[in-house]
Amino acid sequence: MEAIPPAPPRILIVDDDDSVRDVISVLLREEGYNCVVASGAEMALDVAGEEDTPLVISDMKMPGKDGLWLLENLRERLPDTSVIMLTGYGDTESAVDCLRRGAVDYLLKPPKLTDLIRAIERALAKRRIEMARKRYQKKLERKVRDRTAELRNALRDIANTYQNTLLALVAALDAREHETSDHSQRVVSYTSAIANRMGIQGKELEEIGRGALLHDIGKIGVPDAVLLKPGKLTPDEWMEMRKHPEIGFQMIQNIPFLDTPASIVLSHQERWDGAGYPRNLQRHEIHIGARIFAVADTLDAMTSDRPYRKGTSFANAIQEIRRCANTQFDPEVVRAFLDIGEEGLIRIKEEMKLKKGLPQAELEATEAEAELARLTDLDDDSDAPSPAGRPAATEGVEAKDVVKRSATGSEG
Repeated sequence: MEAIPPAPPRILIVDDDDSVRDVISVLLREEGYNCVVASGAEMALDVAGEEDTPLVISDMKMPGKDGLWLLENLRERLPDTSVIMLTGYGDTESAVDCLRRGAVDYLLKPPKLTDLIRAIERALAKRRIEMARKRYQKKLERKVRDRTAELRNALRDIANTYQNTLLALVAALDAREHETSDHSQRVVSYTSAIANRMGIQGKELEEIGRGALLHDIGKIGVPDAVLLKPGKLTPDEWMEMRKHPEIGFQMIQNIPFLDTPASIVLSHQERWDGAGYPRNLQRHEIHIGARIFAVADTLDAMTSDRPYRKGTSFANAIQEIRRCANTQFDPEVVRAFLDIGEEGLIRIKEEMKLKKGLPQAELEATEAEAELARLTDLDDDSDAPSPAGRPAATEGVEAKDVVKRSATGSEG
């Protein structure tokens, strides 16, 4: 079966002189081109837009809208259409101006047939090259978009793998400490909520969340005899316990995507007033993530149940954290924390339980208990200092719990 030859290219000839227009169209039809004509620039623009028109041959000077007007409008509306301008003797300066404005060529009137054919061939060849380049560019852009999407998905998978690895590591640490109800992840939720309230977003928020998640990673290097001791720690044991921020920092500081979290891990036991450890940093010397974490960790330590004591209410914990602003905690962070409110903080904790798939009945019971505890605490003078000067809400906290911030103003 013989191949069907391609249709001849459509050429629009524009000239207000009927004789010039007719002669050129007849000659080009004899050469095998598909010619259409227009007697003015506005008519030409309409005709060119009716179907694909690879080439327009236009007179420069015409009554009304001239060739320059047509050229500019074709460039704007039909950028893939090539334009050859025809000009009279003495008007070559205008013709050169047409080239600067996007015409592919110009010829003096009346054009010789051989010159006209060569100009048409050059214009169509140049257009084919330009169209091929555009097709290649679009194909390349599509490939880039596809590859970018694939790379983005791959990076997301890597990030998820990193995050799942960190979660598994922290879960193992919590299990070693006999922590209950995913302490580290609750602290991340509280920390992220406070940071959000302070206007922290994007990558910085993610890094602060990782720092909160990994805050106690250094306890891997603390002996069980110290970490899990049920009674009070001796001075030597406190020295061992106080090493865990530096141990954690040394563990992760050389991992590039944990650079900022490593600073939070190192600083998470520092205090606003400079009485923390290990470097006795104060105020804005402490990383903002560590300052936010300090409040979040204290809240969770005070409101979580332990085998040896019952957690206090959110109302008591909020009051104690407010009291310790400007000493243990950054006052700006405390303001953001207070803006969340008791109901908002309780909601965060309940949402964590939902993520763990607790039965609805248990969730409702927990909410009822929290509300009962809150109402009871309103009439309970439980904030009076104990004989040792420690708030009643933190009495009975053992060694492992004291190293977490319990808003007591003592160790941890």
